[in-house]
Amino acid sequence: MTALFALATSLLWGLADFGGGLLTRRVPALTVVVVSQVIAAAVLGAVVLATGGWQEAGPQLWFAVAAGAVGPVAMLSFYKALALGPMGVVSPLGSLGVAVPVGVGLVLGERPGLLQFAGIAVAVVGILMAGGPEFRGAPVQRQAIALTLLAAFGFGAVMALIAEASTSVTGLFLALFVQRVTNVAVGGAALYVSVKRGAAALPPGGVGVVRAALPALAFVGLADVAANGTYSIAAQQGPVTVAAVLASLYPVVTALAARGVLKERLRGVQAAGAGIALVGTLLLATG
Repeated sequence: MTALFALATSLLWGLADFGGGLLTRRVPALTVVVVSQVIAAAVLGAVVLATGGWQEAGPQLWFAVAAGAVGPVAMLSFYKALALGPMGVVSPLGSLGVAVPVGVGLVLGERPGLLQFAGIAVAVVGILMAGGPEFRGAPVQRQAIALTLLAAFGFGAVMALIAEASTSVTGLFLALFVQRVTNVAVGGAALYVSVKRGAAALPPGGVGVVRAALPALAFVGLADVAANGTYSIAAQQGPVTVAAVLASLYPVVTALAARGVLKERLRGVQAAGAGIALVGTLLLATG
């Protein structure tokens, strides 16, 4: 079941990233983050009330608060790094965040078998290649590298923190709700500061553009929530080292979604990376 939930996580995160990437072409990135998370928080709040999840409140919710604070910082760092580019360097480096939950699992005493270690190595190589790394061209700005590594660490930290935020299904709903409320608070503060500095909170078309994008914003927010939930379950049911690597296959999903919807051609290195990642997945699942 660990592999199933972790692969569901990669599917959901990949689709959420693809949707978010499309939205940021029309709507400011901070607005996309805040509005999508507000929608997710509202839905999760209703679920918590319906399931009695508030009764699961305890000290472990501080992990959810920490994940909620780190998440927007990581996401905004990643968007900024993408703006500085090139994407062929930023995207693969962003996948290195998988090292954080894998390292946590090893520190906590997990010892994958030889086949699983091989699967981890193969899958990570495939993930990096699926991002379409650029091996030639203009030098990359140091700021872009620094922001990308910060984002990668943040993404990995969120995976490690949310896995510790609950021990039951109803508790997971509460933890995800707390995480989203914190996301909104941190993202909203960043949006306020950005507007005070002269940046636009709305696209050129005004509120109408955001209103028209609400279904897509809701999908991005809810897919991200669902991915956090499935990853938490995967990490609790099996080795974190395996769950984290399988959940980090989302760049493959994003690349394939771009190929299917936008008709973007996969570069040779991306197609090879997708295949290698699949081999790594099979090794992990069978190991």
